[in-house]
Amino acid sequence: MKELKLKYGCNPNQNPASLDMKDGSDLPFEVVNGNPGYINFLDALNSWQLVKELRAALGMPAAASFKHVSPAGAAVGVPLSDVMKKKLFVDHIENINDSPLACAYARARGADRMSSFGDFIALSDKCDLTTALVIKPEVSDGVIAPDYDEEAIELLKTKKGGKYCIIKIDPDYSAPESETKEVFGVRFTQKRNDAVLDAGVLTNIVTASKELPDSAKRDLIVAMITLKYTQSNSVCYAVDGQAIGVGAGQQSRIHCTRLAGDKADNWLLREHEKVLSLPFREGIGRPDRDNCIDCYIGAHPEDVLAEGEWQRFFTERPEPLTAQEKRAFLDERAGLALASDAFFPFSDNITRAAKSGVKYIVQAGGSKRDAEVVAECDRLGITMVMNGIRLFHH
Repeated sequence: MKELKLKYGCNPNQNPASLDMKDGSDLPFEVVNGNPGYINFLDALNSWQLVKELRAALGMPAAASFKHVSPAGAAVGVPLSDVMKKKLFVDHIENINDSPLACAYARARGADRMSSFGDFIALSDKCDLTTALVIKPEVSDGVIAPDYDEEAIELLKTKKGGKYCIIKIDPDYSAPESETKEVFGVRFTQKRNDAVLDAGVLTNIVTASKELPDSAKRDLIVAMITLKYTQSNSVCYAVDGQAIGVGAGQQSRIHCTRLAGDKADNWLLREHEKVLSLPFREGIGRPDRDNCIDCYIGAHPEDVLAEGEWQRFFTERPEPLTAQEKRAFLDERAGLALASDAFFPFSDNITRAAKSGVKYIVQAGGSKRDAEVVAECDRLGITMVMNGIRLFHH
């Protein structure tokens, strides 16, 4: 197919809208089911690049959960512990660890469930039935993958009343070296960002601490590749082969670091026994459950614990999770990785990152205050790599 007509563009008033190839060749994908829209394809094509690069860099199946052209989560297929299965709401899926791809999507979707509501999914490998079982109960707009098992396709086709978007992409397709876009009638042309982000860019350690275990390298690679397809400014926290906090599209670097750090804290605190044992009423839907957990952990727990409110969600009123309990729990969690899509202009970013247990950082470097940033890392015992690679994405 050389051209695909879309229902409309970003908004219904932006019509007509379509997709085609600049050189007139066939599109490198086919729509197996549904009617993907303009934003769906922006998410699909950006997220596909992310998981393809993760697969190439780490040799593991990868998945991403995209919303509004930025990843809410991304991960590789690290097996799930029993606690993690419960935390990710996949403890009912038998033998999930037999499918690394299913583990990858469970992690990607679970990183920031509030943001992933209505996501577009990218899978690096052929979608198997177990992965489809993870996708099935989630509110999602569609999925892109290089192939699908027949059982997986039949299950996914039942979503959204048969309208679930399923895209199959040619895994061998490579984009041209040059890319263009138009804004207000003006054409922009640039070389495509083909920077390779792997262990080879993690050699320039600039701090007193030189510790950088393989697990940290893996997490830094996950974070860097996630940022490559995140709207800038952006910062990403990662652990156990997955992004757990993405701060996208902020004008200030410290606001990225705070936003992503708060998401990382939320992710970590969801393993607290008080959260895992919340007494939800039977029949509470996933979106309401996600919102309850977010409120319970967050700054305004009264939204779900106040008299007249808790009865809507719980069989009994949960004990609040105090600030002291949250701080003590987070203080026990260390070893997180953090990547930034550009240099840190001030050391306050390092101070904030450390509060979420960050021990490994990669950033471009090049700020006039690099020395101050390195000094703060040294004070906090953090290993920092300066890779000289900026990853702005717009």
